[in-house]
Amino acid sequence: MAIKWIDLSRNQIDIYEQKHMGGHLVSDHHHQIHQLLFVLEGEGRLRLEGAAHGLSGNDAVLIAPYAVHSVMSDSKLTLLVLAFDESALDPEVAEQLLRGPFRHSVVLKPSLFAGSELRQHLRRMLFEQSKGPSALTRLSLKIHLSHILLVLARSAEAPQAAADSNRLRADKIRHYIDMHYYEPLTAGDLAAKLGISTRYVNNIFKERYDRTPMQYLTEVRIRVAQKLLAETGKDIISIGFEVGYDSVSTFYRTFKAVADMSPKKYRELHPDRSEE
Repeated sequence: MAIKWIDLSRNQIDIYEQKHMGGHLVSDHHHQIHQLLFVLEGEGRLRLEGAAHGLSGNDAVLIAPYAVHSVMSDSKLTLLVLAFDESALDPEVAEQLLRGPFRHSVVLKPSLFAGSELRQHLRRMLFEQSKGPSALTRLSLKIHLSHILLVLARSAEAPQAAADSNRLRADKIRHYIDMHYYEPLTAGDLAAKLGISTRYVNNIFKERYDRTPMQYLTEVRIRVAQKLLAETGKDIISIGFEVGYDSVSTFYRTFKAVADMSPKKYRELHPDRSEE
């Protein structure tokens, strides 16, 4: 396979598929721009600035400009390649999410949750790019690229687990809920991201934390709501929305079940809140 020549003069961002058959080698080369390699399927090897790395599904490689690298496929290896110029990003995003954590090339093995997020953003970028060049397409690509760098930066901060035991799976579920409690999560959503059954998700989490993931999600939401009620002057309906409830009646009912009082009563017991 010939190395694709990348022209970023228009959008500054390009995303495309790259297929490698077993035993195929892309020899040492470099680019003047950043590249993100995301392994969709298969296995292979990467040589990056003299160091060898194994590649498998959901692995992500952020390659800095001028970093010499090569790719060898052990079996059929399918990559998504996201090429971008730093100038495509807002200055603060470039500083905090690119030059800061990724000053040098890095190979990451994101968790299944992070890998699922990356797939969603990459899938959306492929869709947007297929619509053809426009101002809104360019803006959308930049937004999704920023989200991808945020996911990667958080993955780089997280400890890399050597094995994905039930205990580690439960810890990952808890961490995911802590970071996404405001989203409309279900046990089925968590199970789909891990590639296991809903019953299995409930069992391993309850074994570890003595509660189901949805019970823990409710606890997190109400705990955050209590903090907002006590420390801010935000409207109760706004607080319910902020912590993940679309229905104010559901928020009231859930809050009372957990806190044994209504949000209004809880706020009355904490009068020294800051006005916003």
